[in-house]
Amino acid sequence: MKSLLIPVQKLQPSDRTAMYALLQNHFKGITWDGFQLDLERKNWVLLLRDETSNALKGFSTLMLCQKTFLREKISVVYSGDTIVDPSAWSSTTLPRCWIAAINFLRQHYAENKLYWLLICSGFRTYRFLPTFWQDFYPRYDVTTPNNVNNLMGNLAQEYYGSLYQEATGIIRFPHPQTLREGLIEIPSGRQTNRHIQFFQEKNPDYRLGDELVCLTEINYDNLTLAGKRMWQSKSFLESVQDSVLI
Repeated sequence: MKSLLIPVQKLQPSDRTAMYALLQNHFKGITWDGFQLDLERKNWVLLLRDETSNALKGFSTLMLCQKTFLREKISVVYSGDTIVDPSAWSSTTLPRCWIAAINFLRQHYAENKLYWLLICSGFRTYRFLPTFWQDFYPRYDVTTPNNVNNLMGNLAQEYYGSLYQEATGIIRFPHPQTLREGLIEIPSGRQTNRHIQFFQEKNPDYRLGDELVCLTEINYDNLTLAGKRMWQSKSFLESVQDSVLI
């Protein structure tokens, strides 16, 4: 597959239509207005396309912005809608190109430390963290440090407002989107994975669309060996640069 990192305002109408169709095929509760509203709150989109047919096989929306927390200037990436068609699950294109995209944004637009705020309503999304990052929160084997918990809560509260439940670390949307049957179930044999067990414990209503707020710092030293291979590998990432940073 090939990938393109593009500012939201440079998306073609056909791109938006294909993105919406891909979401509808895999999620329940998707509406055009809701999709457009979420997209307009982001400033970058990573598109994954089949090299032969050019058909859209996946995408991930991103919001990169600058913040000040405890008098320190930081950069933050918020993840939005992310989906890969099951026909491409065996490919490493999404993680490889996503990491390449974040590295590109870090080099060209980020200032100081760069954090990734991720919300997870599915175990596959949460598994991205232990697979590619050494330190991330929350997790089963380490208590979240107070400073990290405060930063995570501050960012979630600022972006999601009253939808964020501080006591549980959960975001509950009034009209959630949920994975369709066959995609949301945890496969047999995966239930014993401690990271997946923890995700279920922390987000017991994930099947209803509840999202668990997670945070990690994006830098090379925080990558696992698998993450470093992705960081260093050839990604076939193309980018359309623009001054879209907020």
